[in-house]
Amino acid sequence: MPGIRRRLSAAALSVTLVTACSAGDDGERQSLVPQVPMQQVIGNGEGRLSLVTWAGYAENGSTDKKVDWVNPFVRATGCRVEVKVADTSDAMVSLMRSGKYDGVSASGDASLRLVYGGDVAPVNTALLSNYPDIAAYLKNQPYNAVGGQMYGVPHGYGANYLMYRTDKLTPPPKSWSVVWEPDSPAAGNVAAYDSPIYIADAALYLRAHRPELKITDPYELTEEQFDAAVDLLKRQRPNVSLYWHNYLDEVRAFNLGDLHAGTAWQVNANLARAQNVPVATVIPSEGATGWSDTWMVASKAKNPNCMYKWMNWITLPKIQAQVAQFFGQAPANPRACRYTAKGFCAQFQAGDAAFYRRISFWKTPVADCGGGRGTKCVDYARWARAWTQIKG
Repeated sequence: MPGIRRRLSAAALSVTLVTACSAGDDGERQSLVPQVPMQQVIGNGEGRLSLVTWAGYAENGSTDKKVDWVNPFVRATGCRVEVKVADTSDAMVSLMRSGKYDGVSASGDASLRLVYGGDVAPVNTALLSNYPDIAAYLKNQPYNAVGGQMYGVPHGYGANYLMYRTDKLTPPPKSWSVVWEPDSPAAGNVAAYDSPIYIADAALYLRAHRPELKITDPYELTEEQFDAAVDLLKRQRPNVSLYWHNYLDEVRAFNLGDLHAGTAWQVNANLARAQNVPVATVIPSEGATGWSDTWMVASKAKNPNCMYKWMNWITLPKIQAQVAQFFGQAPANPRACRYTAKGFCAQFQAGDAAFYRRISFWKTPVADCGGGRGTKCVDYARWARAWTQIKG
């Protein structure tokens, strides 16, 4: 996703996450969240709206003339939309901390940093007309709520698939071993997602193949578990041809034949196939990580009314259908399936709580392991430092 990769300093992250999230009780965590007022009514629109988004979430027809849900919003509300596309969660956090934006489509590896940093406000879901229709399993999750208070409205979700070239890998891979093992037929032509959160993908693989590590949650890693994941990533390094954060870079590399397998979003595969690249996607036997994105309101939003109007707009069933089909994701509002192409929602298993539970969705690693295990887990600051060392 186009943009410049930005990373919060390890010190800043440590203060925000280790201090704020060291309490085991969720009620205590809520008490540590900065007190930011929650909006009580939606007033008249301010005339403009400034968003930080993933590419494909706020389309205005410039990418494809047939793909436009921004201009109809402008006509309906009078809120002129300005979009800053970010290509990583770290970039989103950095941009939101600038105070220049009204809202963000945050993934789970960014949202807690924004909440505990006081960068986003609690969201009054009673003001969101479509909120009752949002799938129940997307609400009050560790990445969008604290102490039962929602800090946004769910947007859409999906898995980090294994994408592979069907003309290079036969039979089709069924395991993530194709990207992790040194003797893989894809060795030297592997793609990996360029973010510290990718450490969770290594942990997910180890959970299945090294049960003695006793990994239960790939985002809650003890020192031993974390070291094992980092070691696996270092061993993988020689086989990685591309660390991508701009999804178009991965599509281009698969097109050129430089990549044979790697982690990908469904939109990457859709674009590659549109260019006649022979690729397919699969959720391997070990499962997959994934993302569930949330629209969050900046605590210093200059245009909060327009932001609430946007959240009402973007969760309309017809708009959800447009976004989901363009990007390649399950819509948060299952009513969108009335307006999608035949078979689309079945493909992405929209509204399927069992499928949702199969995916290990991104969330910010914190010191508190949860479940009364204490503060012995490795926090995001350490993940960020390790990622720099892994890539060299």
